[in-house]
Amino acid sequence: MKTIMAANWKMNKTRSQGEALASEVAAGLEKRPEGRDVLIFPPATALNIVSQSSMGRFETGVQNFYPEENGAYTGEISASMVHECGATWVLVGHSERRHIFNEPDELIARKVNFAVEHGFKTMLCVGETLEEREAGDLRKVLTRQLTSALSGQSPEAASSVLAVAYEPVWAIGTGKTATPADIAEAHGLIRDVLRALFGSACEELPILYGGSVKPSNTAEILGVDNVNGVLVGGASLEAKSFLDIVFA
Repeated sequence: MKTIMAANWKMNKTRSQGEALASEVAAGLEKRPEGRDVLIFPPATALNIVSQSSMGRFETGVQNFYPEENGAYTGEISASMVHECGATWVLVGHSERRHIFNEPDELIARKVNFAVEHGFKTMLCVGETLEEREAGDLRKVLTRQLTSALSGQSPEAASSVLAVAYEPVWAIGTGKTATPADIAEAHGLIRDVLRALFGSACEELPILYGGSVKPSNTAEILGVDNVNGVLVGGASLEAKSFLDIVFA
């Protein structure tokens, strides 16, 4: 299984800024580490130009889309629009979509199913709030989020087009990082749920960690059992820091 080094730019970078950053990252990946795939989720307005700037050295994905072919969904973008921009991945269930935009489990499941049906690789984000962790609900929350979103998928999809990103909500953009023990516990729980859903096929499904990932903690995070990559937020907004993470 390859290690996935993913960047989520969130609502940052204009089209011209995205092109400059993507070009700098692509140049730095001329000799990327063996066994590591690089993936960037830029804002939708920069998706096309970032895809064109990749030089084939990283893949691109969209941060959000709506699970209908077309129609009266003001402000949304469709799968065909995303395909035309050159993206091969979609990000689904990010904590900011869940907690700021109130996306329910049912919509997240629809998005996963729609994305896979339309030929996208799909990264599902899961994770608990601080209140849920302190209440001892980690297993309950992760099991619910994973089962509701992935129960309609096949073992074949699990081994080829799905990925999961664990992002403890309390560690996103806060400067706080889960300890290796915290990460090992959560990723172990996720792997257990995936085994229940997909059997042995789940062993090929990568689980990434996201939450204040920095060049200084990447190697330690990647050394934890069941960690198959990282999903990077703020540290991906500068080429040097993201490349330092990719090569960590």
